[in-house]
Amino acid sequence: MATFYNQATLSYNGNVINSNITTGELLEVLSATKTAVMDDYVANDDVTYVISIVNAGATAFTGLTITDNLGTYAFGATELVPLTYIAGSIRYYINGVLQAVPSAVGGPPLVITGINVPANGNATIIYEVHANQYAPLGVDGTIVNEAEITGGGLATAILISETISTENIAVLTISKSICPSTVTENGQLIYTFTIQNTGNTAATAVDNVILTDTFNPILNPISVTFNGANWSVPVNYSYDNTTGEFATASGQITVPAAIFTQDPVNGNWEVTPGVSTLVVTGTV
Repeated sequence: MATFYNQATLSYNGNVINSNITTGELLEVLSATKTAVMDDYVANDDVTYVISIVNAGATAFTGLTITDNLGTYAFGATELVPLTYIAGSIRYYINGVLQAVPSAVGGPPLVITGINVPANGNATIIYEVHANQYAPLGVDGTIVNEAEITGGGLATAILISETISTENIAVLTISKSICPSTVTENGQLIYTFTIQNTGNTAATAVDNVILTDTFNPILNPISVTFNGANWSVPVNYSYDNTTGEFATASGQITVPAAIFTQDPVNGNWEVTPGVSTLVVTGTV
């Protein structure tokens, strides 16, 4: 509900007289909300937004326009846009019934036109965006996504927004290398396991990271180091020298969080993964 005021002026023979001020209330019958299906994100994530428009009045609204700023934020003397509209992702429903796809220009900003909301009915617009190189990635980073609904007989624009935050988790990958690639009987093999963390949170003992492998050919004996420190059985790992089955003990592997820096010139977020290295050396 919006309050409005009005006052008249009467002039005669050089005199000016003001009337009393009248006050009225404008009942807004159109309301809207914007929500993210998941309210957190990681690097290169896709985010789904849902805009719901409800018409509580007896007259339809036609030809509405939705303008979405895709999370635009200030960066020095310029602005960065951390979300990219995924072309063709829009789904448009009226009273729950799927409609033809409305016109959309990806921008930024994203502009969706031709939205209709029937009397005493509702419209739902669903679309996807991609968290691009300008999306903050550090701990507790956020994207505030704002949109406005205009046209169609609206007296004032309807402003809606949704805030999503970085998901504070570890994101691990592992690679394995062998040296040398050709070995003779009774020769020595070195397996190197490199574990990288591109998440903004360290993997710690409570995450129960476990690495398992079955060495073929079987290695006997073996020695193990983790980040340069010697490991021992059974505190740090277990090994069956008859089957070649190897497993680290729960909670022994930890990996530091990635480091995130924003380029001061172009605003790109750059990721330096946290790294831990496990080395198994054995005789074939």
